[in-house]
Amino acid sequence: MAETLSTGESRYWPIYGSNTTERNIPYASLLRLLRYHSPTSSHLFGFLALLISGGLLTFLLGVTVTATAFGFIAFLPLIIISGPIWLPGSVLVGGCLTVVGFLVGTVAIVSWTYRYFRGMHLAGSDQMDYARGRIYDTASHVKDYAREYGGYFHGRAKDAAPGA
Repeated sequence: MAETLSTGESRYWPIYGSNTTERNIPYASLLRLLRYHSPTSSHLFGFLALLISGGLLTFLLGVTVTATAFGFIAFLPLIIISGPIWLPGSVLVGGCLTVVGFLVGTVAIVSWTYRYFRGMHLAGSDQMDYARGRIYDTASHVKDYAREYGGYFHGRAKDAAPGA
């Protein structure tokens, strides 16, 4: 990278085409390049916060996994001894909760249907019916308008190009 001049001294060219001629040594251009790309203090504090929070979360993950493993080891004999009770009990409780959920849903649907057909609408249902009617009326007006003026435009297109 060094060019030997006619006087016998070596001349180093700056890195990345820098045109400064001060202290023409390879380290000066490298230091300038490093100074230009060095992070700001906010970047350093952000990276430091990232390292600290990442380290704490990794530590907490390790503590959680260790405590879970020790708890499992400590309660494993109790789990094995009481295993025949846990399986039927969980199936029974799950089945009861499922049946109760379906019953509550069925009662809610039947109650709403009964009230709706008896005319005991919920608060705001009149506004919903009014809005539904307005949307239907607007859609029918737009459809009629499109039929009326759509034929006009199609007829004009036929007049513009009668041989086509």
